[in-house]
Amino acid sequence: MKKERYQVTGMSCAACSAAVERGVNKLEGLQRVQVNLLRNVMDVEYDPEKLDSAAIIAAVEKAGYGASLQGAEAAPAAKQAAANDSAEKQKAIRTRLWVSFGFLLPLFYISMGHMMGWPLPHFFHGTENALILAFTQMLLCLPILYVNRKFFVNGFGSLFRGNPNMDSLIALGSSAAMVYGIFAIYHIGWGLGHGDLAMVDQYRMDLYFEAAGMILTLITVGKLMEERSKGRTSDALSRLMDLAPPTANVIRGGAEQTIPAEQVVVGDTVVVRPGQSIPVDGIILKGSSWVDESAITGESVPAEKTEGDTVTSATLNTAGYLEIRATRVGSDTTLSQIIHLVEEAGATKAPIARLADKISGVFVPIVLCIALAATLIWLLVGKDLGFAVSCGIAVLVVSCPCALGLATPTAIMVGTGRGAEQGILFRSAEVLENTRNVDTVVLDKTGTITEGKPKVTDVVPAAGVSAGELVRLAAALELPSEHPLGKAVCEYAAARQAEAPVVQNFEALPGRGVTALLEGVTLRSGKPELLEGFGVNTGELAERAAQLASQGKTPLWFAKNGELLGIIAVADTPRQSSAEAIKRMEEMGLEVIMLTGDNRRTAEAIGKQLGLNGVIAGVLPQDKEAEIRKLQEQGRHVAMVGDGINDAPALARADVGFAIGAGSDIAISSADVILLKNDLRDVTGALSLSRAVMRNIKQNLFWALFYNSLGIPLAAGALFPLFAVKLNPMFGAAAMSLSSFCVVTNALRLRFFRFERDNTPSENTQAPVAHEPAGSNNTVRSENKMEKVMKIEGMMCMHCSGRVEKVLNDLEGVEAKVDLEAATATVQIAEGSPVDEQKLIDTVTEAGYKVLEVR
Repeated sequence: MKKERYQVTGMSCAACSAAVERGVNKLEGLQRVQVNLLRNVMDVEYDPEKLDSAAIIAAVEKAGYGASLQGAEAAPAAKQAAANDSAEKQKAIRTRLWVSFGFLLPLFYISMGHMMGWPLPHFFHGTENALILAFTQMLLCLPILYVNRKFFVNGFGSLFRGNPNMDSLIALGSSAAMVYGIFAIYHIGWGLGHGDLAMVDQYRMDLYFEAAGMILTLITVGKLMEERSKGRTSDALSRLMDLAPPTANVIRGGAEQTIPAEQVVVGDTVVVRPGQSIPVDGIILKGSSWVDESAITGESVPAEKTEGDTVTSATLNTAGYLEIRATRVGSDTTLSQIIHLVEEAGATKAPIARLADKISGVFVPIVLCIALAATLIWLLVGKDLGFAVSCGIAVLVVSCPCALGLATPTAIMVGTGRGAEQGILFRSAEVLENTRNVDTVVLDKTGTITEGKPKVTDVVPAAGVSAGELVRLAAALELPSEHPLGKAVCEYAAARQAEAPVVQNFEALPGRGVTALLEGVTLRSGKPELLEGFGVNTGELAERAAQLASQGKTPLWFAKNGELLGIIAVADTPRQSSAEAIKRMEEMGLEVIMLTGDNRRTAEAIGKQLGLNGVIAGVLPQDKEAEIRKLQEQGRHVAMVGDGINDAPALARADVGFAIGAGSDIAISSADVILLKNDLRDVTGALSLSRAVMRNIKQNLFWALFYNSLGIPLAAGALFPLFAVKLNPMFGAAAMSLSSFCVVTNALRLRFFRFERDNTPSENTQAPVAHEPAGSNNTVRSENKMEKVMKIEGMMCMHCSGRVEKVLNDLEGVEAKVDLEAATATVQIAEGSPVDEQKLIDTVTEAGYKVLEVR
């Protein structure tokens, strides 16, 4: 099967898109066709052996519209052309509107002046001047009809082809008013010629030229508002496109040159200076800097990047000079992939839109029948022709298939764009709708709930050994090791500036531990059995080791020359946001389950720490998909959140698969929703956004259906027998104009959807804890902290806040979080830290900012 996208021109309402779909669906070999009215695109899937693009274009043209194939390489040009087309369309509508109002105002004044008591020239008064009054109104109406002739060309063209649309209703309504006005002129002429002044008096006040002019003018007002609002639905997508720098500086042949960004090839060395956007995905070859990634991930604090680190297109280099080797360029960059996903999601249809599509397909013919029936019925019951025609015209102009057609795509477009701004990407509108139905969330542990990287959590020295000495010697022993747990110990020592001496004769004992010599002293690390085999007494810390193991931590034992040094516990710790995210999921009524290959003791320890009741442990990678299927067989709608290659089958099996930020390419390709950040709170953000979008769509559909259900009977005169209430065609036209505008405006409210994201660290996240020697009964020093809030002046951007946060966090025993918007820094100082209030002030001042107060 072959998939293609076409640009479709000439569509004005949902009936148009339905006509295009009907026409193309008749082609042999077509698998699927989907038309997006909001973006004027058509996606088709067909058998190339039975069908080709020429036949598809011909089918669209036969339905009365234009079509052209949009190739992948032409996408940027198509996007620009679409933007230019929208601007030109708005300009043309404004011109039509000014001309229409220029003639409508005198027309309205002359036609309504008699009833309103407004002053009029004497030649417009009296039955003897009735023809002057009538012809003046008709002449003023003709320019309005001419500048809005598009409604008649498109409307009658579609009607004669058997595909009537909204333009057909407008054309028929305004034409009926004009025809009735001309009919009235003939009666006035007959009355004047035959002395029937009663007939003249009746028809001179019942001309309907002003109704024809008002209908076209008000519909044009509505079209302008609708066009402007529709343009704003893709604001998020436009902002994403604007992030890509148009040029790039590359080093070729030993010289730096500036070229268009699309001409950069993989392997090029790209130069990025401070203040410039990075044009490609790549790896830093030279330099270091702080990179603002907020445009892609939504993360407000700039990330520190050095040689060997990866960088992403459209992120901002805020500080240093960088040379980057391009690894992904053009349509392969992260930004291009994000834009593609947002476009695809906006172009697809949600299942809920099927009802609107079915109604739109038969809406206009039904309205035509109702208008004709209303006219005939009122004539049959004895009402005059003017009354009956007025009801028919009102039915035609009050009906609005546009509101139905725009109800779903506008909300989808705005919602997916809003998600993209926050680093949440939905693959399609169907995914967006399905996400709302999720009632069970399954979380992979490693790399999703946890950091995916072991860290030191506890340092427990033996009697007579200081924590610093234990860390120093442990780092020296583990430095030559390639084991992840050993690396965690070395990183912990480096972070505390503990200098690890160089050891000799390092030897790894597979499955048991490691050993080495330091200045003639033998150092050993490993399981307690290994140390006991060399005469080391591990009994004094055995209970503490068991306690750590019960918490899901791995105790590493260290000894020196047969004497116990102590234990360093290592664990894959939960992310700072995990506990809060899980709590929010449960508050949303979701059942949260952790899925892991760890043993049950470790899994339950992590679950207890995070407040998780559902834990499935000991699951092999190949069995994760089966566990998801078991939950689905219980009638649950399951979302799976994962990041690794072994999560791909489970992500594909789940009703909705979430790939979290640092996930592998395979996991991302298997997922329905992609979270660019490593933050579980974005799962709740995606779920909340999905619910908000679907709620908005239902509101739009209700309004569109309610409006037509109420407006059409009212226009037909259904209430006239009981309450003598009838809808004037002019008011019907105004209501029709406002209906589409209201639907689009309601969808635009999603641009202000708020993602709840608490910036404070999770209370369940543990910093490494140092313990007193065994001789002191292993008493844990208090982790009580003192909190201070600093008001800071001079922070102007994310780089500023990131710098302040870094210098504060570099202080011993200090944890800081900076809020740029509030211009504050919340600082937590650990008990025993040498840092005082003055030190905080001095540190911020030295960084180039002013502290206004500390409280």
